[in-house]
Amino acid sequence: MINIQNLSKIYKTEDVQTNALNNVSLHITEGEFVAIMGPSGCGKSTFLNILGLLDSASSGSYQFSGTETVGLSEKKKSDIRKKNIGFIFQNFNLIDELTVYENIELPLIYNGISSSERKRRVEEIMEKINITHRAKHYPQQLSGGQQQRAAVARALVTRPKLILADEPTGNLDSSNGNEVMNLLAELHREGSTIAMVTHSSYDAGYASRIVNMKDGEIFSEEHSSQRKDVFEKADSKNFE
Repeated sequence: MINIQNLSKIYKTEDVQTNALNNVSLHITEGEFVAIMGPSGCGKSTFLNILGLLDSASSGSYQFSGTETVGLSEKKKSDIRKKNIGFIFQNFNLIDELTVYENIELPLIYNGISSSERKRRVEEIMEKINITHRAKHYPQQLSGGQQQRAAVARALVTRPKLILADEPTGNLDSSNGNEVMNLLAELHREGSTIAMVTHSSYDAGYASRIVNMKDGEIFSEEHSSQRKDVFEKADSKNFE
């Protein structure tokens, strides 16, 4: 699904040149759950933004489902992003003035989906994520865990090929964080492709592969054993 070769990102000012990414190469196959780890400033968030077509590489190749994205116009990148990529952010990024239902529906409106189909998809994903009872509530009326569930539902409602998660448990306590990670683990078991940036080695243990970054480069990769307790919880709770 994702094939990246010799990708670099350079930020320039009049006096300073910063190499955020240096000749990064990575392949992510459909159905993988990849965790990207590294210290602050290592380039992992820049890398995730490029994966999500929110930022552009300075050089190299990034093929998404066979389409070369480096050099594409902003409109074409936006079209790919809207139809194929779902985002989960540390700060949830829900719109306070909209209900949970309306927040989840918004990406479908941007994609020009009919009203009847929007209703069907939103109700379906809310039931799957177990937040139907919060449909008419506003974000400020929800706990952090419930807000992140709503954000996950919003990411999934377009049925994206790729889910990108940027520190999805960063603003949650351990209980709500575990709940969100179990949800991502179950989505992976159902076939979703996920790339997640995290500082947490515990959260990274949910992934099938861990990519370690430092100074804008990938310096190691390891396959995770995926803890047995993750799947036991996913089997027993099934999103509840």
